[in-house]
Amino acid sequence: MLVWLGNIDNPNTRRSYRATVEAFVGFCGIEQPDEIRHVTRAHVIAWRSDLEAQGLAPATIRQRLSAIPSLFKFLCNENAVETNPVAGVKRPSEDASERKTPALSDDQAKRLLHAPKDDSQEAIRDRAILATYLFDALRWSEAVALTVGSHQERRGVPHFKVRGKGSKIRFVPVHPAASSAIDADLELLGHGEDKKGALLRPARNRVTGDLDKAIDGGSINDTVKSYVEAADLKVEGLSLHALHALRATDATNALEHEADIAFVQEWLGHANIATTRLYGRRRSPPEDSPTYKVSY
Repeated sequence: MLVWLGNIDNPNTRRSYRATVEAFVGFCGIEQPDEIRHVTRAHVIAWRSDLEAQGLAPATIRQRLSAIPSLFKFLCNENAVETNPVAGVKRPSEDASERKTPALSDDQAKRLLHAPKDDSQEAIRDRAILATYLFDALRWSEAVALTVGSHQERRGVPHFKVRGKGSKIRFVPVHPAASSAIDADLELLGHGEDKKGALLRPARNRVTGDLDKAIDGGSINDTVKSYVEAADLKVEGLSLHALHALRATDATNALEHEADIAFVQEWLGHANIATTRLYGRRRSPPEDSPTYKVSY
């Protein structure tokens, strides 16, 4: 399994696949490596049924099921097993008419951006975090991985050099508001010349005092959630998916303001434009509802 995992470039995917395979192996009662040969299609179906019984979302189940065929495909190629037991096992479908992650309205996004009130070191850092996520549509892992050198000029325009899924590189123009907030953060923390160092860093570290490493995704998520509460934003599911909601807000806002969907696809780093289209079907303005056409 270590060789298979070693061929997966993205560390988040690698970590997720490892956890999924360990859970599957435990479910099947496998104790020795060679027992993997005895896994059948019935084992996979039973595991899928168990995941469904746990009440997991279809998208989560599909994601977990994707790790198992990848492993068995590798084992087949290495002649470690004769067949791939996942072949033919259906994955649960999901209503693809819209994204499930919540998105903020324009007014709510403004309130969140202005939630850090003072000029403390922490507030300045937090404004940079919120602006980066709310203006430039990065995945949470992409923003955490940014280095100071990733914030660079191309043809006179500030860009982020982003390493996305599958280690694909794309260049995202930095919104002026985000660029301004980042410059203020770099000036305050004084790491603007550390080109290989993390761009978004902790404002303080009560445990080790080390401020040189990147702020982790969990801390950023907690920061965003605290400002969601401070701004009194009432959006179902927002606290649970705070960082995903900011990216969803970017995509929805851009499409609602008539951005070309092909450019939005490239901006988000989507491999398939069908994924991007889901954001365009997210919601209709309430004022367009037939409710307001009814007259008695």
